[in-house]
Amino acid sequence: MNKDAQRLWYSSQKWMAAAFTAFSDGPMMKDMAVHHAGVAAEHLLKAYLAHLHPALIVEGKDFSSLLHATGHGAHAAGPRSQTKTIGLVEAYVRVSGILKGAMPVSRQELLPLAEARNGVAHAAFHDSKQVNAVFTTCLRMADSLLPKLPPLGDFWGRYQGLHDKLVDIRVEEARVQLEGKLARARQVFAERYGYFSAQDRSLVLAAIANVASPGYIEHDEPATCPACSSQGWLGGETHISDATDTVVMVPFVFECPACDLHLEVEELVMLKERFPQEIDLEVSPEDFYPEHRDLMGDKNSYSVFTGGPGTAEEMVLGVYRLR
Repeated sequence: MNKDAQRLWYSSQKWMAAAFTAFSDGPMMKDMAVHHAGVAAEHLLKAYLAHLHPALIVEGKDFSSLLHATGHGAHAAGPRSQTKTIGLVEAYVRVSGILKGAMPVSRQELLPLAEARNGVAHAAFHDSKQVNAVFTTCLRMADSLLPKLPPLGDFWGRYQGLHDKLVDIRVEEARVQLEGKLARARQVFAERYGYFSAQDRSLVLAAIANVASPGYIEHDEPATCPACSSQGWLGGETHISDATDTVVMVPFVFECPACDLHLEVEELVMLKERFPQEIDLEVSPEDFYPEHRDLMGDKNSYSVFTGGPGTAEEMVLGVYRLR
């Protein structure tokens, strides 16, 4: 692990210890607990990114910062101390993109954490009802990142027991919430379609089966709803599998237009009958990603590598035109 990643790892550990201390001091210190936990989460996210390369934590539009991060600080306009880095949300987005759906914390769960940290830091305000949820969001995020980093010591220290208890409580609350969602979805389905005949119900469900929920989802795949057995949609992000050289999707959300069931990452893994953690779309990258197809070009433009028609000059010219 490089020095930047080490510094961030140890800083995260110190902020987390301070967060646990504040959390243990009672209600009057819960604002400090969520603030310190938020800083600890940000630094650990950045430690993971910096472990891959220090430039990954730098604000992309600041050239001087990029020069420092890439070892060319002598050409920078300012000192290293003025390096501009990304914030908590952007760090989460970058790490989540790298881990391709393996992050146990959803975007929706991250926002209260960011709001609590920023609220305490800038306005001395936080939602006291969300303290436990925000705090355990940090713990769950840390639990997913620590195994991916070289061990630098006992991250949790004397607070390991409290960590375990809070995570257990959160898991139990999530299970109860999941069962409530499933029960509510079944009730909604019964109220909407219970008076239909079997034939009419099938026609209506077939008509709404292709209705996808609004919002950012890179790709959807049909899946059977765990509440009402209608066709719903697994949404997620895609990447190219090194093993099969095909496009696969990692699901992080499920939506059912028939019963309004909405499940996120944490809930998907708690289902009795789980959805696949990765779905092979059985499509080549060239057929799925337009930009990949454009870079490859048509057969004549890249066949110089395979011995077919076309010339090196034509291939280079084709690539240049795409820039």
